[in-house]
Amino acid sequence: MTAAPDVATLAAGFAAALHEAGLPVTPERAERFARAVLLIRPETQRSLRQAGLATLVSDPAQIGTFDAVFAATFSGIVDPAEQRGDPSAPPLGVETQMSTTPAASGGSSASADDDVGGGGNAREVPVAGVASAAERPEPLHDRDFASLSPAELLALADAMRRLRVATPPRRTRRFRPSPHGDRVDLRATLRAARGTSGHPTRIVHRARRTRPRRLVVLCDVSGSMEPYARALLQLLWCASGGSRAEVFGFATRLTRLTSVMARQQPQVAIDRAVRRCVDWAGGSRIGDAIARFTDVQGRRGMARGAVVLVISDGWDTGDPARLAAAMERLSRVAHRVVWANPRTASPHYRPLAGGMAAAWPYCDAVVSAHSLDALDDLLDALADVSPGPDGGWASPARPRRGGG
Repeated sequence: MTAAPDVATLAAGFAAALHEAGLPVTPERAERFARAVLLIRPETQRSLRQAGLATLVSDPAQIGTFDAVFAATFSGIVDPAEQRGDPSAPPLGVETQMSTTPAASGGSSASADDDVGGGGNAREVPVAGVASAAERPEPLHDRDFASLSPAELLALADAMRRLRVATPPRRTRRFRPSPHGDRVDLRATLRAARGTSGHPTRIVHRARRTRPRRLVVLCDVSGSMEPYARALLQLLWCASGGSRAEVFGFATRLTRLTSVMARQQPQVAIDRAVRRCVDWAGGSRIGDAIARFTDVQGRRGMARGAVVLVISDGWDTGDPARLAAAMERLSRVAHRVVWANPRTASPHYRPLAGGMAAAWPYCDAVVSAHSLDALDDLLDALADVSPGPDGGWASPARPRRGGG
């Protein structure tokens, strides 16, 4: 048995795990990784990692994700020389050190036919298996985002891709032909009358076109909200329709993140968002951030008729009166204001904190969005779908004053 099949299977399984984690790993890169392993025959995890970095990573921002998957895949590999108790002994063959598990190869681990020190017994070192999408542990779905590691959070990316972020439709100023339209399309009717010598025997109707309302996301990236910010920003990247959102991050200042969230892998986009927000994991001034958005971008029309999602736990170091005034102004121009507060997951939660109590009357819905299972309430609230009897928190109804 040669080493090539074992290395090829290992490279394919590792590349598939990286691809599922969001890295742009292609079959060609997996082949280069296998060739590099056969060429340098790495004897340690460090040299194997360097081979992977050289062949599978194309951006320094991807190194964090690569290391997380590498650790999960090769955590069971140890130095075979240390296992034999003789550090000076010659290293085992690559095919022996890197034998794969059933999860990676679809069968039992293959043993190498190389003899070690003339003993004739080949050693197998197990490699941590790479779970497929169907094998991902179900308990992750109901675990709080704050308790998930970065690797576990990335494992939810495939499930988030099956979700859809939708907003209520709005009528535009443009028209489309419609047999049930409430207006007569005079030009189309006259064009149709050319075939009947000018007699309008068929009346053509038209109706206004509709399009989804704009989604604006104001995400609290302060220290208490950091894990939830990562999860919900990943949702916006993964879910269908989420990429059209206007995204802002705030802690002590307001930072626009729309450009860094576009056309990137989820982990890369989040890493770039962290670098863009100089106040990431800092303090929280919710009232100042919402007031600045309303004064600048909102005044220019970004919030008019839009669905605004505020992601925050409501802990504001500023004056609650300023937050109340900012939310009141925002509610006048927005079609719908949804607040995602992970603390509302507790059945004993009451909006008694200064910031949340000030913002509560101006929200159309308040949901927890603290886990993957809880995202259904968030998506229903954004789409203006009435929650069930066990749905998220509903704020007192307010009159719709948003334009459009």
